[in-house]
Amino acid sequence: MKTYENRTDEELALLYTAGDYKAFDELLARNQQKLFNYILFVVHDQDMANDIFQDTFIKAIVKLQEGKYADSGKFSFWLTRIAHNIIIDKFRRNKSEHIIEPNADNDLSHLSNDTLTEGSRESQYVNTQIMNDVRHLMDTLPATQREVVYMRYYQELSFKEIAEITGVSINTSLGRMRYALINMRRMAKQHQMFLDLDI
Repeated sequence: MKTYENRTDEELALLYTAGDYKAFDELLARNQQKLFNYILFVVHDQDMANDIFQDTFIKAIVKLQEGKYADSGKFSFWLTRIAHNIIIDKFRRNKSEHIIEPNADNDLSHLSNDTLTEGSRESQYVNTQIMNDVRHLMDTLPATQREVVYMRYYQELSFKEIAEITGVSINTSLGRMRYALINMRRMAKQHQMFLDLDI
């Protein structure tokens, strides 16, 4: 009996392309919760998230079977990229979101989120409360802005990684974060919430 637990996702993907169908079951088990959480967070609709999740894995299976996966050490990024493209296609078809693109000169790369993880127990509690408030504010953002905030804060991806997954430039990723922060700060002010977050 084969064991898969010590195999990387990339090894499992290559095993699957070689005809080991149980390797894909393991890939699915490893990645389904994280991927579904990402999709649901972006689209905010359980039924749509389920459809996109299924479409993502169907597309992944097809690409794997066609030999269109190259082991780059980033299987989960590859999967997230497929999901992202399906989400964008759905939004375009539904015309349900107005996407605001940033200016080319947006550069927020000098900021960091180190302050979220530093400090005493009291500051950790305050940061937890702030993150809860941020989560509520994020729910009202357009999908592209919500997505970049989620990837940055909850998946702790760099702007380079976010740009790679979403298929946009780093400046566009930074710009979307900038607009998201502007919108969240405006909403926080309207609701008299205190936010002190860096990206």
